[in-house]
Amino acid sequence: MAQQENQLDRERFSCSICLDPLKDPVTTGCGHSYCMSCINTHWDKEEERGSYSCPQCRQTFTPRPVLVKNTMLADLVEELKKTGLQAAPADHNYAEPEDVACDFCTGRKLKALKSCLVCLASYCKKHLQPHFQSPPFKKHKLVEPSVKLQENICSRHDEVRKLFCRTDQQCICYLCSVDEHKDHDTVSAAAERSERQRDLVLRRQTIRQGVKDRKKDVKLLQKEEEAINGSADKAVEDSEEIFTELIRLLKKRSSDVKQQIRFQQETEVSRVRELQERLEQEITKLKRKDHELKQLSDTEDHNQFLNNYPSLSISESTHSSSIRIRPLRYFEDVKATVSQVRGRLQDILSETETEILQIVSQVDVLLPQPEPETRAEFLKYLQEITLDPYTANKELLLSEGNRKVTLMREEQSYSNHPDRFTVWRQVLSRESLTGRCYWEVEVEVRGLVSVAVAYKNISRQGESQECVFGFNDKSWSLHCYGNSYIFYNNRIRTPVSGPWSSRVGVYLDHSAGVLSFYSVSDTMTLLHRVHTTFTQPLYAGVWVCYYSGVTAEFCILK
Repeated sequence: MAQQENQLDRERFSCSICLDPLKDPVTTGCGHSYCMSCINTHWDKEEERGSYSCPQCRQTFTPRPVLVKNTMLADLVEELKKTGLQAAPADHNYAEPEDVACDFCTGRKLKALKSCLVCLASYCKKHLQPHFQSPPFKKHKLVEPSVKLQENICSRHDEVRKLFCRTDQQCICYLCSVDEHKDHDTVSAAAERSERQRDLVLRRQTIRQGVKDRKKDVKLLQKEEEAINGSADKAVEDSEEIFTELIRLLKKRSSDVKQQIRFQQETEVSRVRELQERLEQEITKLKRKDHELKQLSDTEDHNQFLNNYPSLSISESTHSSSIRIRPLRYFEDVKATVSQVRGRLQDILSETETEILQIVSQVDVLLPQPEPETRAEFLKYLQEITLDPYTANKELLLSEGNRKVTLMREEQSYSNHPDRFTVWRQVLSRESLTGRCYWEVEVEVRGLVSVAVAYKNISRQGESQECVFGFNDKSWSLHCYGNSYIFYNNRIRTPVSGPWSSRVGVYLDHSAGVLSFYSVSDTMTLLHRVHTTFTQPLYAGVWVCYYSGVTAEFCILK
């Protein structure tokens, strides 16, 4: 009981900073007491912050309190020292569950300061002292506290694993080296560590250099991002300004045409009204003359009739109406002319749109990316393809959401459209293809199916081979026929060897000018690769022929 009271006294009259009995005790405004030197040192560290806190309750003080020695508390501490108060233990750093505990402490264990690889034990500050003071312990290897020391013991022989088997790449004890690891390449664990440490240093140098290089790359990419954003914003601003000017010019031209039409309208209407007024006057005059002649005709006095007749007589005129209306449609021709202007403007806009899109798509800051190698890598660039009904030849039936095309015996009830292939049984996709894209086509074995890409401006009308995929400089085509392949571009025929598969994969890197065709089964086999410069967006297409019922389908992939 007396021992417990003595321990309580030590705790009550100890500084919570140094854990020793209070020396020159001072009391803060919150009521906690410390050694004067301890609390001043603590507050010196908080000088830059401008506020000062109590280490126990965290109450802050501003400005820094002026502390005076607590004489009563100092006398009480001195009195208790005389009656048995001993110095409090210097180390109250008890081990928590997540810490490595001292193996030699009894009762509540302290946190280990070091672990010994020879003793295979962990020690607190107090129990570690023999390793510093006793000569037999000075050669022991001390490391940071570790809970895995027992892993250094061979579970079979209960010996320390001091050797390393290079044959089996594992740590062993000396008994293992003469037993199951006999005749193996063994060295001391320290020697293997030393060799691997050198390799580790080189690896770390490589990694640090890699980090340094990547940091430079990150900064470069950040600058490129800023440049891209700035350039794009400027391009948008300039384009909007130019298009705004075009719109202004169109509005002005529209206003000029309108003004000219109205002016001509007023001129012609004025002429018509003037002539109309003159004719009305002539009608009145003729009616008056007709009335006088009627009166003369009605008189019964022959002498009067004969006397007045010469003054009223008019020569009989054979002249008919002098008004000739030209067979014109007046201002309808203006509409036709404006429509022609609109058509030419639409053609120009369509052509320039393709050029602009091509120029925009060629903006590629990064170097060309390596072509994917596995199907999973290809699928990262998956492009879903749907076919455009307005381009389909009338003998082709589209189904499965416009992804599948079937050659039919009879023409389908498609309306006429300028984009339609009129003779060749071909169809193009709705989607334009730029950047990196990948898609797959399931082809029919018993017919000819051509898997192709083409520019939008490929010819479509008539029987000319200029309309056929692969027979011009605007399309590239892989013909799949009779379990064999042939590649065509600009009428140049290139035989292709490779394993036959009913599924063809197509990979496009538009900006890099790469177009690749693959035979897809359990593995992907390259059939043919094109390196060129694409000047316009591309469209996927197929050509089916020879047999009714032949199909090609753009696959849904996940």
